[in-house]
Amino acid sequence: MAALHIRITPPGPRARAFLRRSSRYVAPSATQVYPLVVDRAAGCHVWDVDGNCYLDFTAGVAVSATGHGHKHVVGAITAQTDRLVHFSFADFYYPSYIRLAERLAALAPGRDPKQVFFCNSGAEATEAAIKLARHATRRPYILAFYNAFHGRTLGAVSLTASKAVQRRGFAPLLPGVFHAPYPDPYRSGARDPAGESLQYIEDVLFRTVLPPEETAAIFIEPIQGEGGLIVPPDDFLTGLRRLCDHYGILLVDDEVQAGMGRTGKFFAIEHTGVTPDIICMAKALGGGLPLGAIIARKRVMSWEKGSHTSTFGGNPVACEAGLATIDVIEKEGLMRNAAEQGAYIQQRLRRLQRRHRMIGDVRGRGLMIGVELVRDRRTKERAVNERDAVVLKAFQRGLLLLPCGRNSFRISPPLSISRHEVDEGLAVLEEVLP
Repeated sequence: MAALHIRITPPGPRARAFLRRSSRYVAPSATQVYPLVVDRAAGCHVWDVDGNCYLDFTAGVAVSATGHGHKHVVGAITAQTDRLVHFSFADFYYPSYIRLAERLAALAPGRDPKQVFFCNSGAEATEAAIKLARHATRRPYILAFYNAFHGRTLGAVSLTASKAVQRRGFAPLLPGVFHAPYPDPYRSGARDPAGESLQYIEDVLFRTVLPPEETAAIFIEPIQGEGGLIVPPDDFLTGLRRLCDHYGILLVDDEVQAGMGRTGKFFAIEHTGVTPDIICMAKALGGGLPLGAIIARKRVMSWEKGSHTSTFGGNPVACEAGLATIDVIEKEGLMRNAAEQGAYIQQRLRRLQRRHRMIGDVRGRGLMIGVELVRDRRTKERAVNERDAVVLKAFQRGLLLLPCGRNSFRISPPLSISRHEVDEGLAVLEEVLP
């Protein structure tokens, strides 16, 4: 098993050389929060170009669910590249696309028949879901939520309401998109944050600016990821489902980050018993390769031939990687491991909370965990700079974390992480917490 080892204070000389080249030739729009230049990875560990070894509590932004370089996934990729690298499903057929569609349709919640469309990313999945919802309902309007993140393409960023920088300079965005408050149990002053949000939709939006009979879809993250790792009360999703049923609105479930077993169930929405009309997937779906998808009730998948397709979507290599990833998740019990390790991490974090008064809230499901830092627990004043310092110090000591929201960081390691690795990472975290 690899061990954390920082042999050269990062960034080392080789990393610095790449950073200089990046600043000269690479577009400056990415959001790297510390100067990690990755050379290789295996399991839950990552090595930079200077030989430093890190423990990965990010899974490449919730992508490497089975761990980096899992032999079964890599083997499936290698075998497929030997047979066929590319042949577009936009105009032809090949088995891996069909087999993966069958697999996902069977895994999706609800008894209705399902159909699947493949694309290349979470943003593309959002775009496809927008188009499908409008096409199926012949309605123009869409509702999303504040703090939501659905991607960075023009349609996806129109639904996104996480940070102003993600929208600044790109107007006019997609028309007909509205936003409502997402229930935040930690910060809401209401006894019933779910009821408060649902009431706002009905009593404010539907009565004033958003005709419900002209609303095509409501897009929802079952757990907000980039927006702060916010877990809503279970009754919020059930209430939203009732609202959609009442007005004939489609419920679109964005599982791009929360899906593929990360929360202890294959889809995070399964914790609530709610069946969505459309599911968006990406990130872990491709086993590290670009792959996105939407799964929709067959009656909703109303597209005519030629109305929406993709040259590279559902590439045969990515589809085989997806099939292999699902195999590993199921056969190696990674959903069970996510639930067990996630519960243990939250238990340990709450112990730390008693000693570190800057920890305001610990929340999550499975291995999708958020820690919110505050300067004062009574006022809940956000500790933004302090959060950034914790993430940077953890990196310098060999632990990879990612910020989320305004003052939180997330813990989302590979679902294969061991108890020893968890303890190793939490030991570093305790060292860097104020």
